[in-house]
Amino acid sequence: MLHDGPDRRITLKEAVYRVETTRLVLRCWSPDDAPAVKKAEDESRQHLSTFMLWAAKGPETLDDVVAKLRVFRSRFDTGADYMYGAFDRESGQIVGGCGLHPRAGAGGTEIGYWVHPAWTRKGVATEVAAALTRIAFEVGRLRFVEIRCARSNETSAKIPRKLGFVHEATLRERIELPSGTFDDVFVFTMHARDYPSSAAKTFATSAVAPTGRPLMT
Repeated sequence: MLHDGPDRRITLKEAVYRVETTRLVLRCWSPDDAPAVKKAEDESRQHLSTFMLWAAKGPETLDDVVAKLRVFRSRFDTGADYMYGAFDRESGQIVGGCGLHPRAGAGGTEIGYWVHPAWTRKGVATEVAAALTRIAFEVGRLRFVEIRCARSNETSAKIPRKLGFVHEATLRERIELPSGTFDDVFVFTMHARDYPSSAAKTFATSAVAPTGRPLMT
């Protein structure tokens, strides 16, 4: 799940440890989440294994999950990669995971996400992607945001289109699938100048700094 080099950073103006939307809480993963993360990932592997390499692998031990979450937290704290857990606001149940990743290059970020099968077809991925888009532009003051997906992942490709991202490129045979084949990659981009009129901006989103100070409402 970690794809970039160790010297790359996302230049957010402030670290955002907690984000709230109408239905969800996005927050930095903690090693304390390990039992719930293991359960959610194991329940999601079959559902995600068509497109996500990590999901096609065998289940991890609880110790492996703790170690992974410690890495996620360390990289979050240093600005190397912002990995969030996505939780239902009412029940606290894990509905998926998401992140702002440095793979897009200077001045930008790439949004990634996965959703637990019990929460698919409910607009969760769209709500997550919209919230992270708002964070990237309104808190991070970034120049652009990307969302990438395999050409054959038609469900995922609908999400950036809904939010106002533009399909800028198709990279041929660029992503490895768990089947061992390579698929084309769709690259969807939103630039800062287009964000104010986008559908992403209409999603209710709030964020706070580690001290609890509001960063956006």
